[in-house]
Amino acid sequence: MLTLRLYMLQRLSALVMAPLTLGHIATMIYAIQGGLSAEEILSRTRGSVVWMLFYGSFVVAVSLHAAIGLRVIIAETFAMRGRRLDALTLTIGLVLLVMGMRAVYAVTAP
Repeated sequence: MLTLRLYMLQRLSALVMAPLTLGHIATMIYAIQGGLSAEEILSRTRGSVVWMLFYGSFVVAVSLHAAIGLRVIIAETFAMRGRRLDALTLTIGLVLLVMGMRAVYAVTAP
């Protein structure tokens, strides 16, 4: 049952990631073609709740998606099972989440 739940959670995180990825790519293309510098980009994202929610959602979805995917790879490659596998993948997911949220804070904090 856990495997099915994780499978569904990974698919749901992919559904969230898809439009966010397209939005991110479109924004980057707009910024580059507009000739915006890093300073100009940061001046637009600093203090923005919209950008914080956009990239915060992205980070949560990516952290979940990656941790679940790595869980499957680790289980198949190293024949790891049970609590050890759960603890490792939970740690990976939390590390990704913390690193991502720190990046979001750095870009959106006033």
